[in-house]
Amino acid sequence: MAAPHMPIDQPLTTPTHTAARGMPPIQRLKRLFTDASPRANAQRDAVFVFFVRAASAGILYLSQIVLARWMGAAEYGIYVWVWTLVLILGGLSHLGVGTSLVRLIPTYRESGQLDSLRGLVIGVRWLALFSGSVVALAAYLLIRFNADVFAEAYLVPAVLGIVCIPLFAMTDVQDGLGRAQGWLSIALVPPYVLRPVVLLVTTALAHAIGLPMDATTAIFAAIVACWAAAMVQTLMVQQRLDAEIPAGPRNYHFGTWIGSSLPLLVIYAGELVLQNVDLLILSAHLPPEQVGMYFAAAKTMALVMFVHYAVGSALAKDFASLHARGDSVALAAFARDAVKWTFWPSLAAAAVILALGKPLLWLFSPAFMDAYPVMIVLAMGFLVRAAVGPAEFLLNALGEQKLCAAVAVVTMVTDIALNLALVPAFGMLGAAGATATALSVGAVLNCWVARQRTGLDISILSILRRSR
Repeated sequence: MAAPHMPIDQPLTTPTHTAARGMPPIQRLKRLFTDASPRANAQRDAVFVFFVRAASAGILYLSQIVLARWMGAAEYGIYVWVWTLVLILGGLSHLGVGTSLVRLIPTYRESGQLDSLRGLVIGVRWLALFSGSVVALAAYLLIRFNADVFAEAYLVPAVLGIVCIPLFAMTDVQDGLGRAQGWLSIALVPPYVLRPVVLLVTTALAHAIGLPMDATTAIFAAIVACWAAAMVQTLMVQQRLDAEIPAGPRNYHFGTWIGSSLPLLVIYAGELVLQNVDLLILSAHLPPEQVGMYFAAAKTMALVMFVHYAVGSALAKDFASLHARGDSVALAAFARDAVKWTFWPSLAAAAVILALGKPLLWLFSPAFMDAYPVMIVLAMGFLVRAAVGPAEFLLNALGEQKLCAAVAVVTMVTDIALNLALVPAFGMLGAAGATATALSVGAVLNCWVARQRTGLDISILSILRRSR
């Protein structure tokens, strides 16, 4: 039964919540790990996701430093370009169903549609493998019959990288499946911890046995890592599904799933563009050495975004469940908490990373320190985005995926247009400025959509004004 209608901006004032505000920090930390309330559970999930992504970032960072040192800037730049291509094609090939699972699974559970739930958790994984294989084949044919378009040094690594696409799509879908069920370790540990560990170990073994340290060898290591992570995650997911979802008939609604996922595919595509299009456009105008420098600076600064991802991933299922129940009061409180949990840690992380920026870039190579201004420009865009919290997770959970997709399209077009305009004239700084501007545009539009469609004002400035 839906909760009685109340203004969605009404603050959540429970005795437990109010009392916690006045606690000393040590007691509040202890409460975080002992409180069984939904709010505390959400905080614990967010902390867990953040630490998994932070551990992943540390391992990836080490592996990127090792690759850059062993391969040299030029081969490293080629590897970065190929892996970026794999990320984009692998992320798009599952048609957005990985993202839609966070909304579909809680909906089926809340409404008792177990037949559809059983069909969903099996069917979407086969769909990801099939569509990923189709995309991989199409990419191979495109490269095979247009080889003259690509520089020779890129051809072999690009063809090898395509092998990762089906398993990358599968891993993405199982990530969404795990997050929707609250199985965060299954969702996140294989792709974000195991995969970079295997990449690092495989690269080190290749170096130890005397293989050439070039982009081809690095892509071979990436193939091993992708397949290992996907296989382990599949076994873990299936074991958990068998234990928690009773056997029974399955209903498959592929048309409905794909139809509801297409707007989310647009949103996901926009996110991939924001993360990667600057590198692809840079590679058309700058030598591989500078592409590698930009990648190191951008990915170092992008550590700030792990806070945004952690909070959004942890709370997405709660947003969807509260919306399905009609509990507008708790939903409003969770939305405000999400903004605060995103902005303040992001601000602190940005300050620390900028303070350590030049030494971190030096680890790749002393020449990479020239890319430090890129970090400053990108930090501004990341903080504007953090100021509205995980807005896209919230809007998708509330059924506003079409408007969220429209925002993603505007953001994506802005990013591409600005990169095309600024990179030829300003190089790395042009790419950083284009990406930061696009991030800011998307954040402002998502905030406006949330206010207009749901009555929620999710900007950090509004929340600070309310708390005075």
